Amino acid sequence: MSKEEKFESAHQPAGGWGSVKAVTKILAQEKVLLQGGRVLMKQNKPDGFACVSCAWAKPAHPHPAEFCSNGAQATAWEITSKRVDPGFFQRHTATELESWTDHALEAEGRLTAPLRWDAASDKYLEVTWKQAFDEIGAELKKLAPKSSVFYTSGRASLETAYMFQLLARMYGCNNLPDSSNMCHESTSVALPETIGVPIGTVALDDFETTDCIFFFGQNVGTNSPRMLHQLQEARKRGVPVITFNPLRERGLVSFTNPQDPAQMLTADETGISTQYLQLKAGGDSAALMGLCKFLVEWDDAALRDGRARVLDARFIEQHAHGFEEFAAAARACSWESIERESGLDRGALELAAGAYANARAVIGVYGMGLTQHKKGVQNVQMLSNLLLLKGNIGKPGAGICPVRGHSNVQGQRTVGISEKPELVPLDKLEQQFGFKAPRDKGLATVDTCHGILDGSVRAFVSLGGNFVRAAPETDLLEPAWRRLRLSVQIATKLNRSHVLHGEVAYILPCLGRIEIDRQASGEQAVSVEDSTGCMHGSRGQVEPASPGLLSEPAIVAGIAQAALAPNPALDWQTWVGDYSLIRAEIARTWPEIFHDFEARMWKPGGFARPIAARQRIWKTPTGKATFVAPASLDENPDMPGRPDVLTLFTLRSDGQFNTTIYHNDDRFRGVYGTRRVLLMNPGDIQRLGFAEGDRVTAATLADDGVDRTVAGLRVTPYNVPQGCAAGYFPECNPLIPLWHHAEESMVPAAKAISITLSRTEAA
Repeated sequence: MSKEEKFESAHQPAGGWGSVKAVTKILAQEKVLLQGGRVLMKQNKPDGFACVSCAWAKPAHPHPAEFCSNGAQATAWEITSKRVDPGFFQRHTATELESWTDHALEAEGRLTAPLRWDAASDKYLEVTWKQAFDEIGAELKKLAPKSSVFYTSGRASLETAYMFQLLARMYGCNNLPDSSNMCHESTSVALPETIGVPIGTVALDDFETTDCIFFFGQNVGTNSPRMLHQLQEARKRGVPVITFNPLRERGLVSFTNPQDPAQMLTADETGISTQYLQLKAGGDSAALMGLCKFLVEWDDAALRDGRARVLDARFIEQHAHGFEEFAAAARACSWESIERESGLDRGALELAAGAYANARAVIGVYGMGLTQHKKGVQNVQMLSNLLLLKGNIGKPGAGICPVRGHSNVQGQRTVGISEKPELVPLDKLEQQFGFKAPRDKGLATVDTCHGILDGSVRAFVSLGGNFVRAAPETDLLEPAWRRLRLSVQIATKLNRSHVLHGEVAYILPCLGRIEIDRQASGEQAVSVEDSTGCMHGSRGQVEPASPGLLSEPAIVAGIAQAALAPNPALDWQTWVGDYSLIRAEIARTWPEIFHDFEARMWKPGGFARPIAARQRIWKTPTGKATFVAPASLDENPDMPGRPDVLTLFTLRSDGQFNTTIYHNDDRFRGVYGTRRVLLMNPGDIQRLGFAEGDRVTAATLADDGVDRTVAGLRVTPYNVPQGCAAGYFPECNPLIPLWHHAEESMVPAAKAISITLSRTEAA
């Protein structure tokens, strides 16, 4: 173990002095201590800027400090005083930079000038913006449109995303994969079938009136810490919080509110979960079936005995389809299979089902712990089934609540970022802009990876993100990435997808959302959509990192003008001069959502998009809310288990956001100075013949001729269910086969990977 590495038992609550220390440390590290403190007071405020990390809702009446330690880290990371200017690339070749860690690359600071990779020197050299746009346009014109991909990370504004999807479609393809394909696409596929909308139904106000909250696979302490305010208030009212998660995450155990002087001075903690069920990785459908089975059988007994019904019979009769088939499946499902697949005993499930049965209004919260599975779509539909049994969709204090990750990942889908043409009003776009939109299905993330591997994808234009690190099958994808003819990265900071590059490669540095964006008509504002379907305006607060930066809309416009024929119905540069013109076109495309866009975008708390299921209007194939019986409770049928096999699930630390690594510490899990760890059940460590501190190589159990390994992981005892292990994303991504994805949504199944372990040979 190196001197920097440290491992200890973690018992601290989420929030508290640990969060205060983390915020202070990152502001000092990025040398923006005074400026950062001022800027943070504008974060998630109606007259300020929308956080660039998570997409949790922005309240109409914000706290004095409406940010969390993770959001503060993201802000400090963006407004850092550190710079990566062209001189940096004179000192470092791309090959050398490949050996740097994710953290080291981004920690160098903000990019300042457009760059082109030079094959002769293996260095990125400064070019003019005109040179960059002209050559990118010329390269795109040489390629077949279907061989080009336009990727978005989830951080871009509504305005930029709208422009980007127009660029792709006017170019001639629907190849618009995005970060949703890697996380919540299972939601977008599951919910339209069950409740008729692709997003959640919960509004922020529902947390004030709910009387029970169920959590599935969502780590609030690191992924959306501001939600802890709603959970703390609910717990003060005595609302039970029932959690299903393989790890006991600190944010779902206890919370000390940094904005509560009494709690901070007394080290008082608010307990969050009233029952915590540590199910096996991949056991969610089985656990949910257990809850539903109790409810159905209790209701059967109540009918027989002439007692009050347990289920909401009126709701089911008036609003539901498929109940009898689902109820029959629940009755027929054996407790042996439920307990085996979930890893939970019947008594624990009965206690949770009792809390649900006794509640008037229940919120079901979930994250990627449900979606990133082979049965990810089924998992989401099973949670929907549970909520429908008691009419917990479309009433105050109740609903389904998928917690999105990146700050506008939901919003970019709303304005046309989708590989599925049937989800986009193409007729309307054709009418507005006088072009013929492609109608064939485009490439999603997994399709794109296949295309990069087989050479059918020739160009990759990325609006943010770090695709190579975020995607599965890393060890196959990286060498194939170099065979791309064109790679274009619109970014604020350097990352691995940049240094690997294609044959022709550009890095185009853009303004960050927190920076003041001055255009021809003056300072501009942008907009985003949060996890609850509310739209918010966002204004930059600090001076740009470099006078040479362009805004994201300006860069998209520059590529469009160079790659596309002139269009009399669309003046890209006029749009760049005044973003309100873009919003006016968005409102023309989706008037039911964005009418009076300009006036409403500054409404405190945002303005809500219409969500039919909130009014119990079911835009499903059946015209009603639909129960869907599960096909199987077995999460990993294509990865059969053996006694020496563990089920690995990947996770994020409190020192990262997606592929961005702010530091190598994870204070909530007691891991410091490294990310090369494997968290294991102590019984499994002993059973498999290892000891704490051993270095092991994890290998994926798959019979397809591909060697998938990650070496040098430190065996670390942790409270993990037997037969399971946890490792960090993206370090463990090489273990995810490209074919190991959710059956309907193709989301990589990063939460249940069958692995074996061997000792890592010393170097």
